[in-house]
Amino acid sequence: MNTAFESVLRGKHIVIVGGGSGMGKATAELAASLGAKVTIASRNAEKLTTVAATIEGDVSVAAVDTTDEARVKAWAAELGPVDHLVISASSAAHGAFGDLPTDDLRAMLEAKFIGPYVTAREVLPYLNEGGSITLFSGVLSRRPSAGATGLGAVNAAVEALAKGLAQELGGKARVNCISPGMVATEAYSGMPEEAREGMYAQVGGSLPVGRVGQADEIAMAVVMILANSFMTGTVLDIDGGHLVKA
Repeated sequence: MNTAFESVLRGKHIVIVGGGSGMGKATAELAASLGAKVTIASRNAEKLTTVAATIEGDVSVAAVDTTDEARVKAWAAELGPVDHLVISASSAAHGAFGDLPTDDLRAMLEAKFIGPYVTAREVLPYLNEGGSITLFSGVLSRRPSAGATGLGAVNAAVEALAKGLAQELGGKARVNCISPGMVATEAYSGMPEEAREGMYAQVGGSLPVGRVGQADEIAMAVVMILANSFMTGTVLDIDGGHLVKA
């Protein structure tokens, strides 16, 4: 499999927004191992530099805040030609419908939907022929959960964006969306270890595969999307069977 993907991705410029941690970092590691030229981006330049030093291959860094539209525009112009854009940067706000502060909802919408929307729009003029854009949503878009209705709605908006852009940008770019289930990443590092592991056990135990996901498993799916030129308008569920569980 790696040989086939390497033949398609070697030398391609892959920009990963959110590449400093979690699923984005795992994607950067895999893409670089396949010979791609990788740019990882996020708000924290210092963190990006530290992460880039741990990845073998051609990896550069570019700090950007996707909620700053003017900065995104300037950043995109600095990238040079791009073959594939992956936007895994995310944000989650949990809370019951009547309790979730509106400001928290707006912040999540800015980070998870508007930021990726603006980023894709500004990078598009620099996207090479045959290029692609890959967005990230999440399983709650189609398997809602009490206390996460806002997050599910934003995820659904991201998926609608991917499908709409796949049609609108046909002939210019392929557009797809990864919809992960729960994945063990740094996103949960703020939780006490016992609570975190208990959550993983509870959620994983409810899934057909019997566990939560790992970042490298999501990365494999992203790379497949980048390499497969017949995929567009697809929402790819990598969720351990979350959508079909009892």
